Amino acid sequence: MSHDLIIRNGFVADGTGEPGREADIAIDNGRIAHVGKVPGKGLQEIDAKGQLVTPGFVDVHTHYDGQVTWGDTLTPSSIHGVTTAVMGNCGVGFAPCKPEDHDRLIRLMEGVEDIPFPVLFTGLLWDWESFPDYLNSLSAKSFDIDFAAQLPHAALRVFVMGERGANREEATETEIAQMAKLAKEAVEAGALGFSTSRTLNHRTSDGQPTPTLTASEAELTGIAMALKEAGKGVLQFVSDFDDPKKEAAMLRRIVEASGRPLSVSLAQSDRAPEGWRVLLASIEQAVEEGLPMRAQVCGRPVGVLLGLELTMNPFTAHPVFQEIRDKPLAEKVAALRDPDFRARLLASRPDPDNPFVKSLLRQFGKLFTLDAVPDYEPTADRTVEAIAKARGVSNEEAALDILLEDDGHGMLYLPFLNYAQGSLDPSYEMLKSSATIPGLSDGGAHVGMICDGSFPTSMLTHWTRDRRRGDRFPVEWIVKRQTADTAHWVGLNDRGLIVPGYRADLNVIDYDRLTLHRPEILRDLPAGGRRLMQRASGYTATIVAGEIIYRDGDPTGAKPGRLVRGAQHSPEISRIAAE
Repeated sequence: MSHDLIIRNGFVADGTGEPGREADIAIDNGRIAHVGKVPGKGLQEIDAKGQLVTPGFVDVHTHYDGQVTWGDTLTPSSIHGVTTAVMGNCGVGFAPCKPEDHDRLIRLMEGVEDIPFPVLFTGLLWDWESFPDYLNSLSAKSFDIDFAAQLPHAALRVFVMGERGANREEATETEIAQMAKLAKEAVEAGALGFSTSRTLNHRTSDGQPTPTLTASEAELTGIAMALKEAGKGVLQFVSDFDDPKKEAAMLRRIVEASGRPLSVSLAQSDRAPEGWRVLLASIEQAVEEGLPMRAQVCGRPVGVLLGLELTMNPFTAHPVFQEIRDKPLAEKVAALRDPDFRARLLASRPDPDNPFVKSLLRQFGKLFTLDAVPDYEPTADRTVEAIAKARGVSNEEAALDILLEDDGHGMLYLPFLNYAQGSLDPSYEMLKSSATIPGLSDGGAHVGMICDGSFPTSMLTHWTRDRRRGDRFPVEWIVKRQTADTAHWVGLNDRGLIVPGYRADLNVIDYDRLTLHRPEILRDLPAGGRRLMQRASGYTATIVAGEIIYRDGDPTGAKPGRLVRGAQHSPEISRIAAE
């Protein structure tokens, strides 16, 4: 008997969390046909002896809402073993949208997700107005991997309320009813769920808070009840949690009323290093009592990358640096190596009007070097402050010299979440909780500041193999967390497991060789926009719906990926329904 594709002799971590075993995997018609000893031949075969075979990773927190309209690859996620990405998180996106609000939503995405206005203005097609129209536009295209969309609250609010919604005025009962009607329409058309933001960190590029910041509980509940009426859809929230008990209680009431699954972002902050425990305890209690709630957590610091080509660097707020800010990199490097200009820069003081710049970019004791193979749990001796002391120079001089390395391509790393105490022990505690799921990679966003679309790779390398400063997890457990657990949480029950009948979304990984590399700059966005890209070596093959889309890190040109409309039944349920 022949098969479309056979993976031979791999060490299979099947997504269940059970101990791995050596087995063959046969694939036919985009589905897993057999796991075990497979006789016969395959039209294609992969010898995976000595390698790890996993389900494709399912990333539930990305922002490819713009990228899917102008491109057909969801990188960086797809080069890190992700075979399904969920976009439309944090309440931002581009549908529904009236023509007169195009610029407003672009500026919101520019501010919240650091995707430049010219990139979005040039790249977005705007051949839609309603959310179903947006999905129809995306359904006409093919991609390297699958993706699903969520309805963003900011776009919905502006669509219904106009200027009042953008200005965060309270919605009337009539406006809430209209938003609820459109939310139901969206999930019935294939939206995977609804997302919103309640954090001051999310602002337009003009500095205005996100339209959803102060949306009332009545508004949020009204929209959630529309999903209940539709009988489908997940809820995704991000919040500052200034009063974690009060906010968690509100989220719980929304879930109790609607019955819809709700996840919320959770990370350790420098401002309240133990605050995450309060929120996690509230969610754990809700889970114990049978409520469908989860915290989305990540396995490394959320960190800003600083460089001369990037959105920010330690000298961004210096008036002297402003003289060369917009010059090409080579001219910047020449100026910064000029003794007179360098002396003027180092003698100046920053004059920031941005609170983030003011509070963070001068913390040289938390600015770390970033080597060719990045260490995401770095020790204090890797800080700019420690390096400056060892070299006998000022913090500013040490930072400048590091940025000038590699002809100006040097980078510094500023972890601003999950690293308040210089350790990833809090991340370990979050990850091991049954009330959490991995998320927060933000793939497709923060193109000039953050490059966390590689989270799935570092989950494997750091937490199962490389960590030296604390406990680790079994490979099979980490695989389960970012395959079956994430897929099933958002209702994608046809993937995430290596079981006959399931989608043949798979990774073949040279586990011992799997390595993350330092981020680099690409200029491949519309209008010549630049973005951060992080690559990995060790992915022997990534397979989507039975087709090999990457082989040894190189694209094959196959584009089997599609928009996934709504929740998907497990193969067993599908068979019962067919009978």
